[in-house]
Amino acid sequence: MAETTVTHINPTAQRPEGWQGIAADWASDQRAFKNVSWGKAMMWIFLLSDTFIFGCFLLSYMTARMSTRVPWPNPSEVFALNIGGAEIPLILIAIMTFVLISSSGTMAMAVNFGYRHDRRKTAILMLLTAALGATFVGMQAFEWTKLITEGVRPWGNPWGAAQFGSTFFMITGFHGTHVTIGVIFLIITARKVWRGDYDTARKGFFTSRKGNYESVEIMGLYWHFVDLVWVFIFAFFYLW
Repeated sequence: MAETTVTHINPTAQRPEGWQGIAADWASDQRAFKNVSWGKAMMWIFLLSDTFIFGCFLLSYMTARMSTRVPWPNPSEVFALNIGGAEIPLILIAIMTFVLISSSGTMAMAVNFGYRHDRRKTAILMLLTAALGATFVGMQAFEWTKLITEGVRPWGNPWGAAQFGSTFFMITGFHGTHVTIGVIFLIITARKVWRGDYDTARKGFFTSRKGNYESVEIMGLYWHFVDLVWVFIFAFFYLW
């Protein structure tokens, strides 16, 4: 019976000493991105940069709110709807939040069926996600119209601090633009899935390699980011 020789490898012997070892440690991080596609990596970089932008907006909002000496408008009063003669606070915002969070669920299912190459279910769920996103934008347009008719402007409002109008239109408008862009690209990608572009490698924009539904996953990353940002906007702007 042949004997098996076990060779023990000393992990410290494989790492260079001094500055070369530090350089080797930093260089080893690139292995984590070896199997990441160019499109997915670019989406992560875009989302990271967008995180800084939204973070700056929210920090500016908090700074303006805490530094002003004029009373800040009460969100429960400003964003209340009159239904049946009763003022119901934040009812529209609650529905908008429910719609957008629900769209995250349909997008996750679309990505799941994309992995399985189920064209029909993937396309339907992406279109459903786009419909929910469009519903959110429509309700946001209604909210803007209501506040504008009540006298809210970027330079003032009838309820108190003038900074309220500028921060509200800037933050919610920037987020609403992201949702609108997402809806457009969801429809484009869903159309490509429905036609089978990802199965036949049909040439065109957002078409990846044959049999690769990665564009659906990339859209999922974008959409989940948009939903996550809304959670912070909801918490800071409507509940605070």
